Amino acid sequence: MRKFELSNKLGILLLSLALLSGCGSAAAGQTGAAGSGGTAAAEGTAAETEFTNAHAADLVSFEAEDTAAEWSADGSTAIRLNGTSAEISGGSGAVFRDGAVTITAAGTYVLSGQLSDGQVVVDVQDKGKVRLVLNGVDIHDSDSAPIYVKQAGKAIITLADGSENVITDGEKYVFPDASTDEPNAALFSKADLTINGTGKLTVTGNYNNGITGKDDLKIAGGILDVKAADDGIMGRDAVAVQDGSITVKAGGDGIKSTNDEDASKGFVAIAGGAFKVEAGSDGIQAETALVVDGGTFDLVTGGGNANGEVKTPEQGPGGPWGKTAASTEGGAAAGGGGGADTAATAGTGTAGGNAAGTAEETESASAKGLKAGTDISVNGGSFTIDSADDAVHGNGNVGVGGGELRIAAGDDGIHADALVFVSGGKVEIEKSYEGVEGANITVAGGEVRVKASDDGVNVAGGSDSSSADGRPEQDSFSKTGLGSNLLTIRGGYLVVDADGDGLDANGSIAMSGGTVVVNGPTSGGNGALDYDGSFEISGGILAVAGSSGMAQAPSDTSSQYSIAMNFSQAQQAGTPVRLEDGDGKTIMSFTPTKNYQTVVISTPEMEKGAYTLYTGGTKAGTETDGLLTGGTASGGTKVVAFDITDSTTIWLNESGVTAGNTAGRGPGGGGGGRGMRPDGARPGGAAPPEGGTPPENGTPTEGSVPPEGGAIPGGGGTTSAPGGTGTEQ
Repeated sequence: MRKFELSNKLGILLLSLALLSGCGSAAAGQTGAAGSGGTAAAEGTAAETEFTNAHAADLVSFEAEDTAAEWSADGSTAIRLNGTSAEISGGSGAVFRDGAVTITAAGTYVLSGQLSDGQVVVDVQDKGKVRLVLNGVDIHDSDSAPIYVKQAGKAIITLADGSENVITDGEKYVFPDASTDEPNAALFSKADLTINGTGKLTVTGNYNNGITGKDDLKIAGGILDVKAADDGIMGRDAVAVQDGSITVKAGGDGIKSTNDEDASKGFVAIAGGAFKVEAGSDGIQAETALVVDGGTFDLVTGGGNANGEVKTPEQGPGGPWGKTAASTEGGAAAGGGGGADTAATAGTGTAGGNAAGTAEETESASAKGLKAGTDISVNGGSFTIDSADDAVHGNGNVGVGGGELRIAAGDDGIHADALVFVSGGKVEIEKSYEGVEGANITVAGGEVRVKASDDGVNVAGGSDSSSADGRPEQDSFSKTGLGSNLLTIRGGYLVVDADGDGLDANGSIAMSGGTVVVNGPTSGGNGALDYDGSFEISGGILAVAGSSGMAQAPSDTSSQYSIAMNFSQAQQAGTPVRLEDGDGKTIMSFTPTKNYQTVVISTPEMEKGAYTLYTGGTKAGTETDGLLTGGTASGGTKVVAFDITDSTTIWLNESGVTAGNTAGRGPGGGGGGRGMRPDGARPGGAAPPEGGTPPENGTPTEGSVPPEGGAIPGGGGTTSAPGGTGTEQ
């Protein structure tokens, strides 16, 4: 592969995305902030709500020589390893001296046999291409790399069909002087390295890494089983995988690319293959972009989600009744400010020293499943990720356009500092602290299921001090324009089960299509819907259930009708809610899976006219996530009859239509999530109103009515009528 071709593919792609982003940001600057009449949801936010996934072919190409695994004894040099010696025949480009086979000329070399304590060195000064065919070798070197590509134009390692090959190093390397720290892996190459074939290669890196390529590392096939004290497989400039079966068990990162000096390098591109990675740190990590088109992935990082930090969900904006653990300047949660991964610098290596803590490089303390310094593009593949930290984490954008992801995370299920864009595929987050988090989030297609101990879907701003297992990491959310912190839902299928806020936007929500089901909190300190600006709904199906104390509903400026019902008493999980029109037609039958006191319903079928709300009754037909489709529902207890007239958002209780949420905040206003507050808000939320005393435990009682004057416990602003104007009407 020509280096120019690979490097410039990423460079051109990044330039194109930068130009697109610049155009979009300019448009964003022409609109008001999110929440001002809902315009930010509809205008000028393309750069913040749209993302085009990259594909592996955009970044790298595999040439014929990368994939060709055929070889012949004719024209090849045969090297037979015999314990402490070697027999070389058929060519003059290799010699055996002092326990090492040294290859000094381009060509194909077929290796077999066992070398008890020595190495194979490729040192081709004219930069020719060298192909090593491993046809049943067992190479051990006690104090250096068993295979060391010191110099070559390109090295190709072919695993012969049916062969089993083993390379193992010792726990300590001996270097010629204190300034030398390479090689540092059992298979180490300073040149571009390709691994192909159908045989098996077992690599044990007792000293430091398993496989390291200082330039591009490409894997086109073969069965790789890598164990490493530190990183399993590393390609400094790039790691590209077309096919193969790869198993990694590493004390550090599983698979990684590290070039942080050239924006066109440092990426990981995977077109296919089968991966099983158990890593003490990150599973698959790219310094720049991470792209996956296909393959199967079983990733366990940091000991799995059970090893994540035990965290207590925030109780509404600013903490319950204005109480916080410790307010800090700048809006960050207790734990301080700061940017992304906090670095820890290891010591400097010496001759004969152990690599654990000796490589002079800076690494992040994190245990993420998929991690990228810029963007992550998932176009296909089947993932099972069990991570102590975030399962999927991009310091830029995360795009999911296909594939299936099954996630159990100690922290976020999916996190992007900029935009999370889901346009296809299936995401199932079975366990997380926060399910999906980003400065902006767009669901345009696909299926997303979230279970979270705090917020289910969180559009955040500022800094997020949460990190798993006590790690010093913080997420810094980007703001690319005035429309930042926008949750956009225009398609797809989203199901949320959250103990904190269900849908939480530190800006606004815009919904024009798709289906959203939320089973929100049972605690009055959180809400199934929580937004600061506006919630404009113009299409799609919305079914939301949760507690009543902090309940919100879509804004009254929406073009699609919504109802929000506050019950005087909590309803038991499994109790259906049915909305019937004046003709006796069931508009929606929704059965929440948790206890609830507020229900929000919106569908395109709702229009002006008479309606009746029921609980209980009988159902027949298909029920998916509590929504009855293709069946019938009847009977039950009549709760309230009402008319939809001019207002598009109707608040109800058992007595009829009300002016807003009589049990709590109502639509509009509100605060940030998880230690983050809206820009300009007071740290820790607003104090209780004069003369007000917060409950002993700091949490409002279920269904409690805010103090006279409308101040919201724990947050700024006053109770608002539908439309979210922030003033009582």
